Amino acid sequence: MLDDQTISGLYCSLAGEDVWLLPERALFWKRPATLIIADPHIGKPGAFRAAAIATPEGTTIADLERLSTAIRRCGAQRLIVLGDLLHARSGRTAATMSAFEEWRTRHSSLDIVLVRGNHDTRAGDPPHSWRVMCVDEPWDMAPFTLRHHPESSVAGYTLAGHLHPAARLIGAGKQRLTLPCFWFGAQVGVLPAFGSFTGTKVIAPDPGDQVFVIAEDAVVAVSGAPGGTASAPTASRR
Repeated sequence: MLDDQTISGLYCSLAGEDVWLLPERALFWKRPATLIIADPHIGKPGAFRAAAIATPEGTTIADLERLSTAIRRCGAQRLIVLGDLLHARSGRTAATMSAFEEWRTRHSSLDIVLVRGNHDTRAGDPPHSWRVMCVDEPWDMAPFTLRHHPESSVAGYTLAGHLHPAARLIGAGKQRLTLPCFWFGAQVGVLPAFGSFTGTKVIAPDPGDQVFVIAEDAVVAVSGAPGGTASAPTASRR
């Protein structure tokens, strides 16, 4: 049984559901024991190397280990990916595919659902051996509507990705720090990009939006209050 005291993260109520915002850049929905991430972009370093662009080694394995840590601490029984599981066809290298196969073997009992994003369209669905159920957006799990693109829905509160949101913090001495964040508006919540080699986009939240930054091993509220009624974030389909 899950012990809330073992979860390193920030608890909040969202659409009437108990959720934990985790420093692993994931959201844990307690009632169905479901971990939700967005934009892992597996294989992006390999795709860059295929284009003769130098990139760091080992990011895919490190990201998968971070995902294992979140699954283990939460006791998640299901993983939902809000789009862009794979970055590109050119990133489906032997090393990348093998790394995920090995990770999947270690988590053989985990149900995995991919809500397809724009990169999934180009990269193609994962191989059948990964045992990932692939669905088009929107995919409803009341009270949430799960999407890749952050668009509101009459069916429920939207959880999405795509933007790779980050908040820019300015200190008393005018120091600037940009950190990945969770961004919750009145109708749409956007998760940080899970992949460590993805880049970020600084957001401009509306008054009343809730923003939680990821600062190393902690999740910290930086603006907004529970129950805010600001407009939801929107984005074009890039």
